[in-house]
Amino acid sequence: MREWGRLRLPRYPSPPECRGFPRNWMKAIATGVIAALFFASTFVLNQTMAIHGGSWLWSSSLRYFFTVPILLGWVVWQGQSRKLWHLLRQSPGPWLLWGTVGFGLFYAPLTFAAAYGPSWAVASTFQLTIIIGSLLVPFTTHHKIPWRHLWPSVPIIAGVGLVQWRNHVDLNQALLISIFAVIISATAYPLGNRKMMALTGGEISAPARILGMTLGSLPFWAVLAVIGQHTAGMPPLWQWRETFLVALSSGVIATALFFKATDQAHGRPAMLAKVEATQSMEIVFTLVLALLFRLPGRVSWASEAGMGLVMAGMVWHALGAPGGKKGEQLPVSEMAE
Repeated sequence: MREWGRLRLPRYPSPPECRGFPRNWMKAIATGVIAALFFASTFVLNQTMAIHGGSWLWSSSLRYFFTVPILLGWVVWQGQSRKLWHLLRQSPGPWLLWGTVGFGLFYAPLTFAAAYGPSWAVASTFQLTIIIGSLLVPFTTHHKIPWRHLWPSVPIIAGVGLVQWRNHVDLNQALLISIFAVIISATAYPLGNRKMMALTGGEISAPARILGMTLGSLPFWAVLAVIGQHTAGMPPLWQWRETFLVALSSGVIATALFFKATDQAHGRPAMLAKVEATQSMEIVFTLVLALLFRLPGRVSWASEAGMGLVMAGMVWHALGAPGGKKGEQLPVSEMAE
């Protein structure tokens, strides 16, 4: 019973369809949307660097070199450095593997694709991660694919198809390679994220987990930097500056916000699908930023319709009742592998 002055109010139980989900599930979705805004800067800055002749090898590797000292200071300030160091020493192999997958195979193909199309078109294709992330559930958890929660992904995928249809009418080998690269990126990111969530089991904060994955991916970035040195020489000063901005906005702020949102949904496949759907907002934010910076790439009526479908799918995901069948959700403690 709740007491308000002299009035005593009964405490009603939560409806069955909301049991098993945290009461602040909309907060997790809002956090994902804010993360999408900072993620959008990646697509715009990568296209800008590609237009000016910057090597994608340096655009990708420099971002993660800059990320390490920023995150290290953050993690030390949080008092999480000892816990992280213990986990790294205890199981270095998974950190190297899933850090390389989640960050290396995610970001390197994304920067490669930036040279072959408008930033908002690359961002549109990357939204395939929404449905790919849900299809990866059997490989990252002990659950089945939440098929009935994937219906809102239909307009999102249709919207991506419209954007790419108008942007890549005249397909050639380079464009096909770039689309394939983005698909690899869209698969690697949720896979690495899910595996590290299972490995850490909530023992460390999101910034500490990002730092651990970044450290695990450093050998991969060192190899790319060496290749970049031999093929393109040292990067110009402006490329150092813009990759630092990407590292700060996307590599630290956006990734921390998104991982925080996925942490809140960990162990609940249906809710996790809704949180990952917020990444579709990257298209709108990327388009606005591209227009502000006057980047090349004309927006057609089909592209506008496609982005509208993506928005509709995102709203459908976010406003759908967070429910699930009995046995579909498990406590976070039971999800650790």
